[in-house]
Amino acid sequence: MSSSQHAPVIFGKQRLTIEDVVEIAKGQRKAQLNDSSEFQNKINRGVAFLETLLDKEGVIYGVTTGYGDSCTVAIPTSQVHDLPLHLTRFHGCGLGNNLTEEQSLAVLATRLCSLSQGMSGVTPELLNQLVTLINEGIAPRIPEEGSVGASGDLTPLSYVAAALIGERECYYKGELRPTESIFAELGIQPIKLQPKEGLAMMNGTAVMTGLACIAYKRAEYLAQLCTRITAMVSVGMQGNDFHFDESLFAVKPHPGQQQIAAWLRKDLDAERPPRNSDRLQDRYSLRCAPHVIGVLQDSLPWLRQLIENELNSANDNPIIDGDNERVLHGGHFYGGHIAMAMDTLKTAVANLADLLDRQMAQLMDYKFNNGLPYNLSGASGETKPINHGFKAVQIGISAWTAEALKGTMPASVFSRSTECHNQDKVSMGTIASRDCLRVLQLTEQVTAASLLAATQAIRLRERQGELDASQLSAGLKSMVEAISSEFPLVETDRPLEAELRYFISAIQTAKWSLY
Repeated sequence: MSSSQHAPVIFGKQRLTIEDVVEIAKGQRKAQLNDSSEFQNKINRGVAFLETLLDKEGVIYGVTTGYGDSCTVAIPTSQVHDLPLHLTRFHGCGLGNNLTEEQSLAVLATRLCSLSQGMSGVTPELLNQLVTLINEGIAPRIPEEGSVGASGDLTPLSYVAAALIGERECYYKGELRPTESIFAELGIQPIKLQPKEGLAMMNGTAVMTGLACIAYKRAEYLAQLCTRITAMVSVGMQGNDFHFDESLFAVKPHPGQQQIAAWLRKDLDAERPPRNSDRLQDRYSLRCAPHVIGVLQDSLPWLRQLIENELNSANDNPIIDGDNERVLHGGHFYGGHIAMAMDTLKTAVANLADLLDRQMAQLMDYKFNNGLPYNLSGASGETKPINHGFKAVQIGISAWTAEALKGTMPASVFSRSTECHNQDKVSMGTIASRDCLRVLQLTEQVTAASLLAATQAIRLRERQGELDASQLSAGLKSMVEAISSEFPLVETDRPLEAELRYFISAIQTAKWSLY
């Protein structure tokens, strides 16, 4: 990691990137608030304006009124300070699996970024409490189910709000513990939520956006790794390098597609023996690989724009404009852009699984693989008939791909009217983000299996005397060596689950530098 990556992420100073959030989530960088007087004054002006309104008994949604459809219920001044606590507690009804520690920390960073815009009326104490949780690695336990993605991620974010005041549970150093005991151990004082702060913490898009940041980086790496695997499969299949010719791709100028083709040319830039096939055109899963992977590659820039605009937005309600002393009631909690981004991303990613699935079907079928053994088995001699190589793995690839493709149903079209028909059109952005992460997991499983199979194919070509390591480009040679150092050739049948799990984890941590 470079020295610049070790520097803390400064909140409230400039736009944050997806990488900033992911690096915080992985514990690679700390969080820090902008220490300029300009930033501090902006935060304080919002707080002071709210206090002035309360003194005048002004009507402020979620501060002097109930929430949602209960906005017509006036809250007596004597109970205004108790209202945020009730908001956090009645939303403590999340279900499903808990977010991982990494995902929870991404949510903290995302919410801190939004509140640091200075348009939410929160106190410096709340912002500093979020910084403390991030820097101490205290990850609130957040159940993943219960948000419809408009009026924000209310229920999952209630678990973050509860952590700030020392309630519920958090993960700390890999252990789930009561927040109160973690705070006592570290000398952290719970804060008391001020009148607008329960709503400011919960009425936003931090969960879906934090998950989207993580999903984006995983997808970005998969585009590169699937390109590398395609090159390996092409070598293993004795495919046609000219399918990726630069002049060919000049006439269809999608820049991402051209980038994938360029990476393939680089990986296939080596002299190899004559092909054992008279097939002029490879099947589509090789020939059209840049056109499949290129869709994802070309989508990444505008997906980044959607995600980073949401990340750097004030997205609660109401917006508190302390500079102009205005309370702006609206719907910035609506997660439609993240919903669309995640529905799009999961479709592009699932197509990678489908591409690799088709490549693997060719690679392991003796009728199509140009002379490789059945199922890529490395067995020889009298035990050859009883060994089955990657047969079951290929079935698994098919199963994981089918499930990934099933998961591409767009969540954003399943709006539901809820909360007494106040929330009568909602984004489903958090469900879309969760769906995308599931599709990514399945595609990473397909990718890990395909990487091992492609490595096996190249090594079998070498063993059969049809290929020499010197005939591989530097990128492919390095990749085959790296995988082979941790994955022995499958000669005699053995359970591959543990090895598959290891390489899935390696993919998710972007273990190999690619392009």
